[in-house]
Amino acid sequence: MLTHKGTQTLRTDRLILRRFTIDDAQEMFDNWANDERVTEFLTWQPHKNPEKTKELLKDWIKTYEDPTTYNWLIEFEGKAIGNISVVRLGERSEYADLGYCIGSGYWNKGLMTEAAKAVINYLFKEINFHRVSISHATLNPASGKVAQKCGLTYEGTARECFKNQKEDFLDIASYSVLQNEWKP
Repeated sequence: MLTHKGTQTLRTDRLILRRFTIDDAQEMFDNWANDERVTEFLTWQPHKNPEKTKELLKDWIKTYEDPTTYNWLIEFEGKAIGNISVVRLGERSEYADLGYCIGSGYWNKGLMTEAAKAVINYLFKEINFHRVSISHATLNPASGKVAQKCGLTYEGTARECFKNQKEDFLDIASYSVLQNEWKP
């Protein structure tokens, strides 16, 4: 049975994972929300201005009242650099699907893997999920490397099952880990 606690602050060796605040809008815009490279495989267009980011954050911040909301800002060296969240949650089957993005200036530093490990550990140890999964566009193998480095098992690829913000149909690879397999 799940014990929802919502988005709690998590700390790793290099990162703070915390709730978004409205004051994060400018850094979110500057560091990843306006970057076409970051949004290439996502459902949303790059933000045109910080006001768009601010409007999104207003909506996200309201959802923190719901203890089933899991949406973290990733902070590195005092800067907002990305986010990681539970994008789908199965209450009855006790599963969580993670989604994430990080500013391109922070790619290939192991930061998303570090964030994902902390979130997965929290979801298993504190919330008691049975299964956590990560899916990614096969054209974005770096995202799959995060799943692999976190110890998730490749389950297969669904052909052209996802339409990105450019209206392209993409193949999606899926990975998962079960609570009894998790090694933090």
